Amino acid sequence: MKRHPRGFTLIEVLVALLVFGLIASAAAQVGSQYIGSYERIRDKTLALWIAENRLAELRLQEGFPGIAKDSEELDFGPYRWQVATEVSATEEVSIRRVDINVMRFVSGQPEAQSVHSLSGFIGEQG
Repeated sequence: MKRHPRGFTLIEVLVALLVFGLIASAAAQVGSQYIGSYERIRDKTLALWIAENRLAELRLQEGFPGIAKDSEELDFGPYRWQVATEVSATEEVSIRRVDINVMRFVSGQPEAQSVHSLSGFIGEQG
């Protein structure tokens, strides 16, 4: 009675490891892309809320906003943000254009990174 060797050959084991490695690499790449997308969407959402809040503040303040540029830093959620606001004139004297740029401070970088911009208009009440 002739016995056949049992088990896998070295080539079969190497091919199986190669296939497993390719699958693991693809899964890691998909996971990394998911995390990156989640972070971008989170930052854009928070920045949109900040910009809309700033525009609402300008609309609710007493008096018509003057033409000006300003920048402020604030904490919103777990992050530090910089909000740059520019109020400019339009052809219609009773309307102002407001441009808001929201930037997030990222650790290890000296300057805030722009995340979202919002433009709107404010009319003079009267």
